[in-house]
Amino acid sequence: MDASGSKDANRAYYDVFAKQYERIRGQNDPGGYHELLDELESELVQRYGAGKHVLEVGCGTGLVLQRIDTFAERAVGVDLSPGMLEQAKARGLEAVEGSATDLPFPDASFDVTCSFKVLAHIPQIDRALSEMARVTKPGGHIVAEFYNPNSFRGLIKRFGPKLSVGKGTDEGNVYLRFDTPEQIEAMTPDGCTLVDSRGVRIAVAFGAMMRVPVLKGGLRQLERTLCDTWFKRFGGFWIAVFRKN
Repeated sequence: MDASGSKDANRAYYDVFAKQYERIRGQNDPGGYHELLDELESELVQRYGAGKHVLEVGCGTGLVLQRIDTFAERAVGVDLSPGMLEQAKARGLEAVEGSATDLPFPDASFDVTCSFKVLAHIPQIDRALSEMARVTKPGGHIVAEFYNPNSFRGLIKRFGPKLSVGKGTDEGNVYLRFDTPEQIEAMTPDGCTLVDSRGVRIAVAFGAMMRVPVLKGGLRQLERTLCDTWFKRFGGFWIAVFRKN
């Protein structure tokens, strides 16, 4: 499978991944690693988007979007993969097909535009951030998550084995980029200012650690304690919050 990062390549990858995406997510892993990520991501969106109109770019099967839907006045998702969207719509969520580099919405449509675990798979990162800023209202916020090389997860993803995501497809079949917090600040969209950030997966070297009962509770609390501190720059996922001026 092609790992060029083209729309067709990414769509094909995620259509395959969709068939087993929730095998260890959502209701299949309550209180586990992926649920912790979803909580920390959606709670940051809530900080800026409670009672407002929120767009999630790359909503996948809707696990984060359904959390956003509980506090936003309107929650909308967009995704490139019909396979992923089918499951998001089955949850009763408002979701449409579209690309992060060509969002199918008018200018200034949302108060908050967010994206998780998506931008790392887009070569045209500046274009994607520019599109997120375009559809955000002045005074609104862009909440954008990146893969951080300065982390346990960064080391594992770059040098460890490529995990299977479906029949004949593994993580090596999708474009992957890593950006440091300093590089991300330099990519701040025109007309925007970096105002906040959060680190996710700082202490959890392997997601499987959260399946060990004696570790699960302690790691969950530790991640929550560290996510908004100086240690956030070592999170496997680094989330930048830009305010549109």
